[in-house]
Amino acid sequence: MSVLVLAETDGKQLKPSTYQALTAAQAWQLPVDILVYGSELDAATTAARQLNGVRRVLVAQAKHLQHPLVEDVQELVLSVASQYTHILSAHSVFDKSVVPGIAARLDIAPVTDVIEIRAPATYVRPAYAGNILSTIENPQPLQIITVRATAFKPAAPREGNGADAELVVIDVPPTRGLSQWIGEQLTHSDRPELNTARVVIAGGRSLGEQFDALLNPIAEQLDAAIGATRACVDAGFAANDLQVGQTGTIIAPELYIAVGISGAMQHLAGIKDSKIIVAINHDPDAPIFKHADYGLVADLFTALPELTGALQQH
Repeated sequence: MSVLVLAETDGKQLKPSTYQALTAAQAWQLPVDILVYGSELDAATTAARQLNGVRRVLVAQAKHLQHPLVEDVQELVLSVASQYTHILSAHSVFDKSVVPGIAARLDIAPVTDVIEIRAPATYVRPAYAGNILSTIENPQPLQIITVRATAFKPAAPREGNGADAELVVIDVPPTRGLSQWIGEQLTHSDRPELNTARVVIAGGRSLGEQFDALLNPIAEQLDAAIGATRACVDAGFAANDLQVGQTGTIIAPELYIAVGISGAMQHLAGIKDSKIIVAINHDPDAPIFKHADYGLVADLFTALPELTGALQQH
């Protein structure tokens, strides 16, 4: 019995969600292997081998995995799946596409978006936008699980002079050719990623065309990521990848600042695990204030410049 964790990289380095998924995998107290795939994997495999609790690092390196496609990753996982009793990944945008196909071809029902693992086969996951926590027992012989990364602490490197995990190079199945990578448009930023940031400041539709002008100075002062509501994204004031909530990114920062956000259920589902929530809204009856640790009833077009000025003085 052993666990296979599907790693994700940014092309070279392991993504933070992989460290959190590894922590989740420790719940079964079984040997854990990590599958790292791509084309330039030296940095990622070195980091994976040094993580506490890893038995082996499986390396799948191929040209067609430089920009991984869902179908090719599914073939790769299926080629080694028979060696494992548990397959686990983060509930990320990419793995949410990969895992269902693996489960379907193995005729196994996956359990997704898990926030707690009670070994050997009981899981807790949110339902109805996080308003209910359901406990699920899964009697299937193969456990296929995705976990909400923010619910688990990142795995740490080995302490002392412990030996690195074993490195195993595996054969990569040829591409299925069902889809083709054409290109990508990337926005480069020095700010932390939204789903791993310690501080997040997010704005609602009421910010309008001043969304960037009002939030960017504060984000720079706090080294914060910027988020947005779905209404703000739909109105074209913020990019899709900034959306926070049930249909966007689920986050759990130490500090979440909600600016001009009323507090719809779908948005609250994405921020409810934040350590501290600060709300700024002109409407004293806005639902967000019921969930905020600190609230400021004020005109955001006045409050935000004042906050920017105060931060610059410190």
